Amino acid sequence: MAKLDHVRNIGIVAHIDAGKTTVTERFLYYSGRIHRMGEVHDGEAQMDWMPQEQERGITITAAATTLEWRGFELHLIDTPGHVDFTIEVERSLRVLDGVVVVFCGVGGVEPQSETVWHQAEKFRVPRMAFINKMDRVGANFGDVVEQIEKRLGARPVPLQLPIGAEDCFSGVVDLLRMKALTWTTGSEQFEERPVPDAMLDEAMRAREQMIEAAADVDDEVAELFVEGQAIDPKQLQQALRKGCLANRLVPVFCGAALRNKGIQPLMDGVVDYLPSPLEVPPMVGTVPGSGQKLLRRAHDKDPLSALVFKIQMDQGRKMCFLRVYSGVMQPGVEVLNTRLNKKEKVARLLQIHANRRERIQRAGAGTIVAAMGLKLSGTGDTLCDPAEPIMLERIDSYEPVISRAIEPRTTAEKDRLDFALAKVVDEDPTFRVREDEETGQTLISGMGELHLEIIVDRLVREYNVEARVGKPQVVYRETVNGVGIGEATFERKLDEEMVYGHARIQVEPLARGGGVVFDNCLPAEPVLPPLLVQTAMEGLRDSATSGADSGYPLVDVKLSLVAVTPREGLSSVVGYKVAVGEAFRRACREAGSSLLEPIMDVEVIVPEEFMGDVIGDLNSRNGQIEEVGFRGGKRVVGALVPMRQLFGYSTKVRSLTQGRANFSMQFSKFDVAGG
Repeated sequence: MAKLDHVRNIGIVAHIDAGKTTVTERFLYYSGRIHRMGEVHDGEAQMDWMPQEQERGITITAAATTLEWRGFELHLIDTPGHVDFTIEVERSLRVLDGVVVVFCGVGGVEPQSETVWHQAEKFRVPRMAFINKMDRVGANFGDVVEQIEKRLGARPVPLQLPIGAEDCFSGVVDLLRMKALTWTTGSEQFEERPVPDAMLDEAMRAREQMIEAAADVDDEVAELFVEGQAIDPKQLQQALRKGCLANRLVPVFCGAALRNKGIQPLMDGVVDYLPSPLEVPPMVGTVPGSGQKLLRRAHDKDPLSALVFKIQMDQGRKMCFLRVYSGVMQPGVEVLNTRLNKKEKVARLLQIHANRRERIQRAGAGTIVAAMGLKLSGTGDTLCDPAEPIMLERIDSYEPVISRAIEPRTTAEKDRLDFALAKVVDEDPTFRVREDEETGQTLISGMGELHLEIIVDRLVREYNVEARVGKPQVVYRETVNGVGIGEATFERKLDEEMVYGHARIQVEPLARGGGVVFDNCLPAEPVLPPLLVQTAMEGLRDSATSGADSGYPLVDVKLSLVAVTPREGLSSVVGYKVAVGEAFRRACREAGSSLLEPIMDVEVIVPEEFMGDVIGDLNSRNGQIEEVGFRGGKRVVGALVPMRQLFGYSTKVRSLTQGRANFSMQFSKFDVAGG
C-alpha cells in the first residue's frame, strides 16, 4: 500500500452520456492497469461489467478499481449517470475524498450534472471539472465554464484552454506553465510546444484570471500579484490546491476522452489538486447510546472505524464494500456492527477491479476495499473495534416513486422469487418489496421504470427466476387541507378487565416539503405519567404511517397531542393507543384530506422544428411548462409532470421527434393530484 499522503480516493460523476466510463477507461489504460481500451458503445468497457450495462451502453452500478499514477495510488469509483441509480452516486460520494465531475462540451450543465454536484456539495467533497467531447460539433468551452458558475454557484478556474474546437480540436494550453500540449492524429502521447501565437493574448488573460483566483485564497500569491512580480508555477499550484480543498474554487480541465486527448494532464490534476485521506477533516462519530462526539483520524494506530457503503451479491454471497477511516482491518478479526450491537468476523478482504478481485491481508486507514463474511451488515452500517465503539453517520436513502406488481410464472417458483427479491433488497436501499394486504400481490418499488426493468432482468439472469410484471403503480402520499381537532374515548371490558383511554388530537397542514411534525402540546398541569404520554405519542406516530382516508403515508402535516385524560385504576397502554388512533382519524376527517402524487421534473432537449409537438404532448399529460430555452443549438423544454402520465413517455417522445430528442426526468416533489 502507498503511504497515506500518496493515496487519492476519487469518484467520476456526471450526467448520463457525458463520458464518465470512457474517462475511467483511459485512466486505467494510461496507468498500465489495462493494456487495451474497451469502448462503452461496443459493450467492452472494463468498468461496465454487468451484461445489462454492456447491452445498453450505460453504467448501472458504481464500480471500484485501484490504479497507480506518478507513484500515487488512486482508488477510483465510476458511478452511474442515470437518475434511476442516483443512490449509487450518493453512497459513493459519502466515502470519497475528491471528485472529477465530467461535463459534455456540447450539453454543458445537464439536469443530472446538477444533482450529482449538489450531492457532492452536501458532503463537502472537493471537485475538479473535466469538460469532455471538445471534438464534437457545437462544443463550447467558455459556455460550459459560464454554466458551471451560474447554474451551480461555483467558482470555476480554467487551468487549460482548448486548442481548436470541434473537428479541429488538437490539444490544450497549460496555463500554469504556459505550454501547448498537442496530440497528433493516432498518437496517445502529447507533445509540448510553445503556445500558438494566435492564442497568446487569450492565454495571458486566462492565466491572469487563474492567478487572481489563487490570490483570493493565498496571501503570499496575492502579495506577489499586487506587486506585479513573477509567481513560481509550483507556488501557484499549491495556492490553487488550497482553494480546491477548501471548496472555494474548482479547477477546470478539458479534452476529448474518446480521442485520447487531455487524459494524462487530468490524471496529473487528480494527484495535484484533490486531497489525500490526511487532508480531509477527521471523521466525526458518536458513542452509541450516549450521543457523545468522537473523532477518528486517518491513522493506522487509531481504533478501527469503517463504513459499509455498498452491498453486492457475489454468486449468492454478500460482499460489503467499505471505507476504512481509521485503524487496520484484517481477515479473521472480529468487528462490532454498532447499529445491531453484534460482532461479526471478516472472512476475507479484497481489492476490487470492476468484477475482478484480489485477496489482501490488511486494509489500513483511508482505503476502500471489499469484505466477505459480514452476513448481518447493510448499507450505512458502522464497523469498529469492539473495545472502542463508534457510530458514524448513516447514508441517506431515497424514497421509491414507482411500483409494479410482480408474480412468479408458476407457484413452485414463489419461494425462489422471494429469496431473489430479498437479496436485491439487501443490495439496493432504494428498492422495496411489500405485500399488499388487500390484494395479496407482491409489489416492487423503485426509482423509475429503468430501475425496475433492470432488476427484473437480473432476476432472470442471476437467480434463474422468471417473473411476470404488472402495470406500474404510482406511490401516493396523503395530506390534510385545513386544521382539524378530533377527540375519542375508548372504554371496553376485555378479559374481565376494564380498558380505558382518552385523547384529543389536532392536525394542521404544512407547506409542501414540510414532512411530518409531531408536537406534544399537553398542559404542564396535571403532571401525567411518562409512560402514558410516551404511549400516546407512539400511537400518534403509528397513525401517521397511513392517512385516515386512502391509507397512504401522511406528509406535510403537523400532528399535536392536545390532551390525554387518565382515569384512576383504568388507564392502559392499549386503551390510549386505540383512543389516539380514533381521535387522529376524526381530526383528519374534520380537516379534510387530499391525495398527493409524485411530480417529476422533466427536461426535453429537442430540435427547434419539433418543439411545438413536444410542448403540446407535455400539456396533454397535465404538464406545467416551467422553462423554454436554448442549449447547444437545440431547444430545451423544462416541465413539471405527474409521474403517472409519464409511463411510456420515452417511446412517445422518440416517435414525435424522429428519435432526435433526449429527455431526462427526476423526482421533484409530491403535490396535489390533478385531473
